[in-house]
This record gives sequence, structure tokens and C-alpha cells, in this order.
Amino acid sequence: MSDPTPAVPVDKKSKRRVLEALSGLILGMFVSMLASTVVSSSLPVIVHDLGGDQAAFTWVVTATLLTTAISTPIWGKLADLVNRKVLYQLAIIIFIVATAAAGFSQDPATLIAFRAVQGIGAGGLAALGQVIMADIISPRERGRYMGLFGAVMALATVGGPLLGGVITDAWGWRWNFYVALPVAVAALITVQRNLRLPKREPRKVSIDYLGIVLLSASVSLLLIWVTMAGNQFAWWSLETVLMVGGAVVTAVLFVIFETRVREPLIPLSLFHNRTFTLSVVASIATGIAMFGASVFLSQYMQLARGVTPTQAGLMTIPMVAGLLISSVGVGALVTKYGHWKPYLVIGSVLLTAGAWLLSTIHYDTDFVLVSVYMFLLGGGVGMTMQNLVLVVQNTSRPEEIGVSSSGVTFFRSLGGTIGVSVMGAALAARVTDLVAQRQGDISAALASLGDEAPTWIEQLQSGPLPQVSAMPEALRVVFEDIYANGIAHSFLMVVPVAVVSILAIAFLPNVPLTRMTTSERESAAGADLATVTAPQAMQQLAATGPIAVVGGASDDVRAEEQANTDTERDS
Repeated sequence: MSDPTPAVPVDKKSKRRVLEALSGLILGMFVSMLASTVVSSSLPVIVHDLGGDQAAFTWVVTATLLTTAISTPIWGKLADLVNRKVLYQLAIIIFIVATAAAGFSQDPATLIAFRAVQGIGAGGLAALGQVIMADIISPRERGRYMGLFGAVMALATVGGPLLGGVITDAWGWRWNFYVALPVAVAALITVQRNLRLPKREPRKVSIDYLGIVLLSASVSLLLIWVTMAGNQFAWWSLETVLMVGGAVVTAVLFVIFETRVREPLIPLSLFHNRTFTLSVVASIATGIAMFGASVFLSQYMQLARGVTPTQAGLMTIPMVAGLLISSVGVGALVTKYGHWKPYLVIGSVLLTAGAWLLSTIHYDTDFVLVSVYMFLLGGGVGMTMQNLVLVVQNTSRPEEIGVSSSGVTFFRSLGGTIGVSVMGAALAARVTDLVAQRQGDISAALASLGDEAPTWIEQLQSGPLPQVSAMPEALRVVFEDIYANGIAHSFLMVVPVAVVSILAIAFLPNVPLTRMTTSERESAAGADLATVTAPQAMQQLAATGPIAVVGGASDDVRAEEQANTDTERDS
């Protein structure tokens, strides 16, 4: 279904007010992205210095993703119950305090713990930013501003690894955790001064504490099992039975409890909405591709191509360029023409193609080809990530904007968490197998080192993640080939999930984007405008007068689009 109406020009004063209100959200997202990406290029160095192995490397990443995934629906639920502005400021504080504390870590366990707390704040920033945008901007106009968010995200994604590499090489990796502090303070001040949200009817707060515990237990047991199985214990063992069985039991209990509690953490009724269900499926693939690429491409550059953290940051620019161009360009096109589905389909195809091509790389693959593969993957992520949230918000009931938005973000983070854990476990197992298979080559390389051989034998047997760039050339070439093979094997695991996302997006209902903000839809619902037919809606709007909206669509267009949206959702 296409939108026959052209985009309406935005009043300059209204646009300026929107940009002022969004400035705090943009800074909050920037500080979240910067604090995360600034350490990505230096993680191999950090884990090596703290004495961690591949499992520790994976958990430094997945600890943040896990708590982000678990906390996202909690923040989303709170957003439907209490003051959203205060929640957003609280999320910024939690995030930045945990990030700064991580800079004092002396061992992998401490770093993982602080990164887990960091994820709680990141979940709030991810969920609340989308919800607040829906309060002040209609879905049709949101494409333009989501492009702006995409540009800022791309800036942080490009600048973060590069800045982190420079800081690590010049002053040490601990300073990576402090660089975002000034931006966080600016974000807090800007939100306080510029963000003014419409007043909402007070509601009695009811937090689903048991749901939080059950969800956390289920996801945590699953991820711990994926990370440890095959290393600390066998895949088929008592530990596997206990962990997988515990994850299944707690997941079933969570589903049963959510059907009975008054304010469920994730209302299961959301899955009656076909748009929500299919968007969740597609978001899982987007999360795996986005988080997996950011983690394992950094490892590929440093462990398979032997470059420094600074060089690794520069070498990931093609992926971010794809993300920047696609998110900004597609956002502008969605707002101008109202069509969103073709871009989602193209994005899912690009994501799948990029993941498959990255599964073919070797340590000596021409970097021009690697750059093209990264560009395709970045372009796919940029087209799908924000637009999946947009189409869900477009068909969700106003009172469920928080839980529906955070629901999609939750499953994207959950997919990324499980994906990174599975990819990390597969990488560790593959590297172990390849090291065993290449013992002859490794022994020959060590024999050629003469007096240095005992030193390198001790380092290889000590357990921490190796610093491949510091190895002698004969040994470095062998380990670059091993890690390139293992990382390519990990990317291959993304492809089947990405193919499923293409099918999910293909079956999404092509509902036109409404020009009404969430606040206006709530007002309309209060006047019974959300459930009447389009002609009735036009008559009532004509009697009550126009509703001011960013983007300024006429009253009859707004009422007709809202009626279409409600009809599609109910069907």
C-alpha cells in the first residue's frame, strides 16, 4: 500500500523547536555510541593486558549486550508508566559512571562486571530515545530526523575506533573509558534545558519484578552455556542439561507469568500485531550483523592482518560509510515519498550479501574487496535498523509505544548478544582446532626463531589472547591465517539468520506512515477518534479544529491514515 500524498514542508520554527528538543537525545546517543566504539579497536590489547583469553574477550562484549537486552524492555515499560525525561537522564548517569569505572579494571572479571552495568544504561538510552522521538515527531516526518541520528551514529562509529586506537597507542587504553565524560555532562545539561515533553495522564506504576528475574535467568543461562560449552565442559554433559533445561524452564515460566500479570514486561498481545512479530524476526538478524561485525572485524584487522588499533579503526571506515550513506539517504527518501518497504527489502538483501562475502575472507584477501564487503554490510544495517522500529511504532497503540519500541530493540540486542556469543564460541573452537592442525607449521616457525623461541612458546601457552602484530614474521603469518579462517567461519553463521530476515521483511504489511505524533494519537483516542471510520474522524476534526503537528498534514489526511493504521493492526 503506498501513500498517495506528498510530504508537507515543515515550518522553520517548528523544525527548529524539534531540533532543539532532539539535541539532548542526539548527544545521549552519541555518548553511548562513542563510549562503546572507542574501546572496540583496543579490546584485543585490553584483554591481552588484563590476562584474558578468547572467552574473556567475548564476555567483555556480551556482558554489555546481555544487560542491554534485558534492561531494554524494563526501560520501555517504565517509559509507559513514569516521567520519560527523568528516566533518560538516569540512563545517561548509569551509563557514564559505569564506563568511567571500567577504566580502573585490574582483571577481566572486574571489566566484565562494569561493562554489565554499562549495558543497563545503554538499554535505557536505546529504548527511551525511540519512545521520546515518537512523542514529538510523527512517523512520516521521523525518517528525516532518523537520518540525522544515523549520521551522528556513523560519526561515533567512525571516530570512536579511530580515536580509541590513537589514545591506546599514545596514552594507554584506560583513557578510552574517560573520553566520553565531557559529552555526557553536555548531554545531561542539554536534555534538562531543551527537552519538553507533552503532559501525560498519570498512571499507577506496577513493575513486573518476577518477569525481570525470569527473563534475566533464562537469557543468562543460555549465554553462559553457549560461551562455556566445548571448553569448560562437553556439549553433551550434565552441565549442558542443567543450563539449557534451566533456560527453557524459566522461559516457559516467563511466558506463563506474562499472561497473568497486570503490567507485563513484554505484553504477549504485541505478537498479535503481524508487523511487530515480523519486525522482531528481522531485528534479530540486524542485531547479529551489527554487533558481530563491530566485534569481529576489529579482531580480524588486528589478529589476521597484524595492524595496530589505530590502523584497525581506519580500516573499518568502509562499513561505517555504508551505514552513514544508507541511513541518512533512506531517511530523507522515506520522509519525502512515504515509501519504506522497498528500502527494508533492499537493506536485508545487502546485509545477507555482506555477511556471506565476509565469510570468504582470508588474511591476505585484497583489502579493496574486504572494503566492498564491509560497505555492503554497513549499508544493509543502516537501511534496516531504525526503519524496523519506525514501522512498529506506526502500527502500535499509543499507550504501548514504549513496550513495542523497546520490544523490537530488545530482540535486536538479544540477537546481537546470542550472535556474538555463538560467533565467539565458534571462533574459539575453530582456532583451537586449527592450532592443533598447524602444529607442524608452528613448530617450524618457532625453530627458526633461535634464542627467542622459548619466550614465544611460553607466551603461546600462557592462555591470554595473543598479540599477533608483535610476533616475529614467521610465526605471525601462521597465526594470521588461523584467525582469519576462524573469523570468516564465524561470519558464515550470520547468513542463515539473515536469509530469514529477508523473508520476514517481505511479508511485512505495507501500512502508510501516519502524520500524527504519539501524543496526538493519545488525544485522538481519548476523543474516540482512533476507533471511528475515516469520514467520522474528518467530521469530528472539522468540529474540534486542527491539531498542530510537525510536518503539518491536513486533518482529513491524518484521520484517514490513522483509520487505515488501526484497521491494519486489528486485522
